[in-house]
Amino acid sequence: MKSKVVLLHCPTYEGSKVENALTRGLDLLGGPSALFRKGEKILLKPNLLYGQNPQRCVTTHPAVFERVIRILQEQGLVLSFGDSPGYGKLTVTAKKAELAQVAEQYQIPLADFDSAQWKDVQLGPRTIQIPLAVGSLEADGIVSLPKMKTHGLTRITGAVKNQLGCVPGFHKAEFHVRFPNTDSFASLLVQINLLLKPRLYIMDGIMAMEGEGPGSGDPVPMECLLLSQDPVALDATFCRLIDLDPRFVPTIQAGERLGLGTAQEDKIELLGDPLERLKRPSFKVKRSPPVQDVTFRPLYPIRNLLLPQPRIDPESCKRCGICVEACPVSGKALSFSNGKTNPPVYDYSACIRCFCCHEMCPHRAIHIHTPWLGQQVIRFLGRGRSVTKEG
Repeated sequence: MKSKVVLLHCPTYEGSKVENALTRGLDLLGGPSALFRKGEKILLKPNLLYGQNPQRCVTTHPAVFERVIRILQEQGLVLSFGDSPGYGKLTVTAKKAELAQVAEQYQIPLADFDSAQWKDVQLGPRTIQIPLAVGSLEADGIVSLPKMKTHGLTRITGAVKNQLGCVPGFHKAEFHVRFPNTDSFASLLVQINLLLKPRLYIMDGIMAMEGEGPGSGDPVPMECLLLSQDPVALDATFCRLIDLDPRFVPTIQAGERLGLGTAQEDKIELLGDPLERLKRPSFKVKRSPPVQDVTFRPLYPIRNLLLPQPRIDPESCKRCGICVEACPVSGKALSFSNGKTNPPVYDYSACIRCFCCHEMCPHRAIHIHTPWLGQQVIRFLGRGRSVTKEG
């Protein structure tokens, strides 16, 4: 059977319009009764990367969060919500993102995202253990609420990647060190989804983030909501909306390979509104495959002249130190060299190119730069047209 993806035009976050669109989307998937049973405990998993005003498009918008709550409560479901932010306490992050206020209004408690249970997963020939939040395991089902955004490492952050937030605290950064290869990290994300088996994915794309996501990009109207039970198909549809080849997204590739879902257009039944009506080919996103260290292994001595690297804009940097805290490398790949008089300085020989510093910077002071020589080698190897379609 084909995977169903519902694409809905929704031009604003006005409450009734969001609720009408979501109701229509659920009906196209067979209705709430086909997905849930009365009395079930359902966890809502928004994207709460870090605390920001909803207008910045860093987090799932409170209007989408609220209308999902209203619809599911009408079905007699027992709801909770949770996430593990990149930094900061969940209570503070949720309040800044204006989700805590909505949850309080509808008496939705926080799930336990501090405690963890360790679960076995298979990564290639190895069996490893990963910690998952108790709150994500105690629920009867999960409704994942990703935000439509770009990402420096995985090209987009969407339905598949949203479940990384079910890994508590510092363990997320630890995985970047244990799995620095983009493909192995993507496979880990897929295995988390296979373990948790979210019941439904609802992507907030009314306002999306283009450019240097998932935290430092720019808001852009996409005017859509996407719903599916197949996160790979949903992410592939997101890609087609922005003219990005789904094959360039590691989580999509790993998701197909490991049986999480499908990205093949002829195996996806698109319901709702026409994709062409909502397509935005000018969307700013990297339209080349992620660069792997292995690509440049023969040229390893000059890797720092080739590989993409994070760079700090000294005029935008506030010397808050969040990027230093976010760096998962033992001994740190960036640090303050003279107190906090100047911005942190990178040691690119230690940098694993996970871009956690870029992801966590709340001041949009860190950018990803591919050196000129690296761009030429990528073109020579046929890995992509350029760093971005616009470039």
